[in-house]
Amino acid sequence: MPLQFSVTCTDPHTAARCGVLHTDHGTIPTPVFMPVGTRASVKSVPTGLLAGLNVHIILANTYHLYLKPGNTIIRKAGGVHRFMNWNGPLLTDSGGYQVYSLSDLRKITEEGVTFKSHLDGSKLQFTPENVVDTQRVIGSDIMMPLDECPPSTAERSYIEKSGELTLRWAERARSHFVRTSPLYGHQQYQFGITQGGVHTDLRTISSKALVDLDFDGYAVGGMAVGEPAEAMYRVLELSHNLLPEHKPRYLMGVGTPENILNAIERGIDMFDCVIPTREGRNGRVYTRNGTMNLRSAKFAEDFRPIDEGFDNEISQSYSRAYIRHLLNVGEIFGLTLCTMQNISFFMWLTTTARTNIQNGTFTTWKEEFLRQFNSKQNR
Repeated sequence: MPLQFSVTCTDPHTAARCGVLHTDHGTIPTPVFMPVGTRASVKSVPTGLLAGLNVHIILANTYHLYLKPGNTIIRKAGGVHRFMNWNGPLLTDSGGYQVYSLSDLRKITEEGVTFKSHLDGSKLQFTPENVVDTQRVIGSDIMMPLDECPPSTAERSYIEKSGELTLRWAERARSHFVRTSPLYGHQQYQFGITQGGVHTDLRTISSKALVDLDFDGYAVGGMAVGEPAEAMYRVLELSHNLLPEHKPRYLMGVGTPENILNAIERGIDMFDCVIPTREGRNGRVYTRNGTMNLRSAKFAEDFRPIDEGFDNEISQSYSRAYIRHLLNVGEIFGLTLCTMQNISFFMWLTTTARTNIQNGTFTTWKEEFLRQFNSKQNR
């Protein structure tokens, strides 16, 4: 069955839009942010608390789950939903980002990618076909095909060859996906990933070829790897005109509140990034009025909520001074609270964007929010 996605409203002034994406594990309102649970865990946050933070879908990573616990254990567990006790939708990256981030530990050929495991040095062969097979075992609702994410500093000639290889891999992955079936009784869907760096012609070739393969949705890959923000926005404006309006659009690995809102303005529906969890583990929290480093001594006697007036459990229940105390004495609960606050904030951000799109006030709200947020960052 094709993926059910419908655009429910559009902003009258921009390409921003609201939608509803249906999976067997739940309905996802868009725009949506996906917290990253790389190894089947959103770091430091119990799975049972995620729904209470308004999380609709999480992201896990095929490469890391293939390494540990491995396909055998995941299959015996009945898939990652059951393994991690998460009943909502799940999206899996293919390991394509590791082709970029572990460039010293891999070799790319026409067949696929050979990794030298960063854990024990063993060799791992990833192909477009066996990456689909692993994601069948994982049981993700949405899977991504194997691709190469070239660095922004790469020469145009390399980005062009890389994009051509990614397209050949995409065709193989799509064919294999169609030939195989889900293992656990729920539908799975497959998105294509466009590449081409910041080059308009290469992005156009990639997007048109992937549309011809009729994926269930489309991701804009190869962004947030060092290119200027304005270059990324130009790629998104191009992608808006090339990718089907009736299918979801996902910007991979992005990002900051400003990046997210500017991408929503350009027609993007889905986002993921490690910022909420990574920054939370370092004591930095996101609020509607900017960011704060709660390890700072200036919060030692600050008994106000993290984000005054923010209707979430963390801001309502715990003071800045208390969380600073937890962080500075090494209590893990402090990391959990910071991470939960950040996830709540990113959920609020996309939910509020959705509301303002529906009300026709998105641009005005976005500009006022970013003015206030950026003026009070790094307190």
